[in-house]
Amino acid sequence: MQPHQRAWIDQEDARIRDMICRHGWAIEYIGGGECSAPGCDGGDDDGPAFGYTVGMFGLGHDELLVFGFDAHDTAGLLNSIGDTVQDGETILPGHGLTVGNWPHQIIPEQVPNPGDIVYSANRFYRRLDRHSLDVLRLSLHHRDPFDRLLLAQAQIEDLHLATADPVFSLYTDRLLTP
Repeated sequence: MQPHQRAWIDQEDARIRDMICRHGWAIEYIGGGECSAPGCDGGDDDGPAFGYTVGMFGLGHDELLVFGFDAHDTAGLLNSIGDTVQDGETILPGHGLTVGNWPHQIIPEQVPNPGDIVYSANRFYRRLDRHSLDVLRLSLHHRDPFDRLLLAQAQIEDLHLATADPVFSLYTDRLLTP
């Protein structure tokens, strides 16, 4: 590793430690044309933007992860959920929740490869892997929480959903209907 890269990592680790000490967690935001690493110009799009927490593990909770939002919305959502965790609530996969003024139902799901995603959290805690939760947003077109769970799972697994319920068409066109 080059000295300037080591210096940047040391500064980044110090920033993360400071944020966790002051707020209980830090947020890492990846993508969306934003990059602070040495030699990164923030140019090429290599997938959807995402953000995740560093510090939930220290609160006895899995790290949290959201995809597809800009930096402002990512921070707002993760901070709101972080406040909930800090207040003692455990966010569980498959259990829907509502966060503040957020206009969508939130369905947390377990991430299959957290070691590849939450790099800063794993480096901070010096661990190889830890479960993380992907927070999926769903509008409240459908009021049945079990049906929203089925929909969330189908979206995450990229599956077609077999249903006669026309409300599902408001969420996806990947339906098998009678």
